[in-house]
Amino acid sequence: MMIRFLLALFLLATPAAAATETAYLAGGCFWCVESDFESVPGVRSVVSGFTGGTVANPTYKQVSHGGTGHYEAVQIRFDPARVSYAELLRLFFRSVDPTDAGGQFCDRGDSYRTAIFVADAAQRATAEAARAEAETALGRRIVTKILPASAFYPAGAEHQDYYKGQGLVLTRAGVKRQSDAYHFYRKACGRDARVKALWGAQAVFAK
Repeated sequence: MMIRFLLALFLLATPAAAATETAYLAGGCFWCVESDFESVPGVRSVVSGFTGGTVANPTYKQVSHGGTGHYEAVQIRFDPARVSYAELLRLFFRSVDPTDAGGQFCDRGDSYRTAIFVADAAQRATAEAARAEAETALGRRIVTKILPASAFYPAGAEHQDYYKGQGLVLTRAGVKRQSDAYHFYRKACGRDARVKALWGAQAVFAK
């Protein structure tokens, strides 16, 4: 009886697990989107993967070659008490070129287009408001789609936290540590330069 009593007291004293919500965003290269959003206070995890297509458990090669219908995307789990879904979308629009219908920066093709995948009517309303606000702020037509959320498939382990990797990889500039290769790619692809040109001081993630 005493053990049960103490256990009950412990459970009453333990705060309930904080709520976690999920956002699914496609913003071109998922390495870059993952890197950007892992820096946001209140974001608990970011996973790179694929969504929006018709092929189950696609590989990176399948998606990059086209024909699967998938976007490179990220799954963001966040604490809504610390950062709202609306704020994540505000940051998202200012981290991409939402006027480009053919891909993002140097990465071309359907899998690199921008999109927001919404789970319910509330997320859709928030996404539509965020898109309208961004279009007004930018003063240009935004082509980012708002689509129903569907199965999300995490990419292979080699694509998770790519920007932190310390292994050696071969790049166009020779052999580099993975984290250095990521920064080389990001700069060479023109991501930050284009976002700064579009959004100016609002480009919060641009290096």
